[in-house]
Amino acid sequence: MKRWHLFAAALATLAILAGCATLDEKQRAWIFQPSDRAWGGSAALAEGMSDVWIEYPSRITGQPVRLHGLWLAADQPATGRPVLLYLHGARWNVTGSAPRIRRMQALGFSVLAIDYRGFGKSTPGLPSEDMAGEDARAAWDWLAQHHAGAPRYIFGHSLGGAIAIDLARQVDDERGTIVEGTFTSIPDVASSMKWGWLPVGPLITQRFESVSKVAQIGSPLLVVHGDHDSLIKPELGRRLFEAAREPKAFVLVEGGSHHNTNAVGQAQYRAALAQLFSLR
Repeated sequence: MKRWHLFAAALATLAILAGCATLDEKQRAWIFQPSDRAWGGSAALAEGMSDVWIEYPSRITGQPVRLHGLWLAADQPATGRPVLLYLHGARWNVTGSAPRIRRMQALGFSVLAIDYRGFGKSTPGLPSEDMAGEDARAAWDWLAQHHAGAPRYIFGHSLGGAIAIDLARQVDDERGTIVEGTFTSIPDVASSMKWGWLPVGPLITQRFESVSKVAQIGSPLLVVHGDHDSLIKPELGRRLFEAAREPKAFVLVEGGSHHNTNAVGQAQYRAALAQLFSLR
């Protein structure tokens, strides 16, 4: 995610130097930036979380997939407590999201966070929009099997927000969807950046067209954005919210950046969860 400001320029160059297949692979690499790295001191915060392994056959590749995830139970686990599927953004593995996972737990959730294939300990390879969506659905099915009696929610940060919206529109057993620092589409993100004047939109294969999917979600939607987010502009989050149907809420966190909105906006999160989802 950190290098997305070069994305539009890279696409234009690649379109000249490479064929369509190579261009698609380069886009996937630029958008996901898959790695086994964690951010900062987040690894220490992942200590005490339980490893989860999810295995399933991929319909896309025809190959078996093994996903690694982290499980963090609520501080006061009880029947009926909400469970959250956490979908992270680009570049860092699931361990890199440990601070945000713990904050979601502090809001009352038990949390399952997964690495898409290509990240961390999950099946290696270059992920794609379709593959990440397939991985998210496998994790959702795992939650349904292991926590069938709990109300289940979907959360996505940044690129994970687009994956969350795509999942939420496909399932009908989620109680709510939460996205933070996410966008309307990859072409819109590219056009909002320094090289946005370049006509690269038609060349983008990994489009993540959330703005055309969000109205298909059948559960309440909470859209959170930091007003100081310089990577994904707040107006993209606002446009995504406006395209959704009711019930929904938009929370703009004052002083929130792309990375610290979840921390700075904890009080606003808590209020919005109570109002929109009746979670306390």
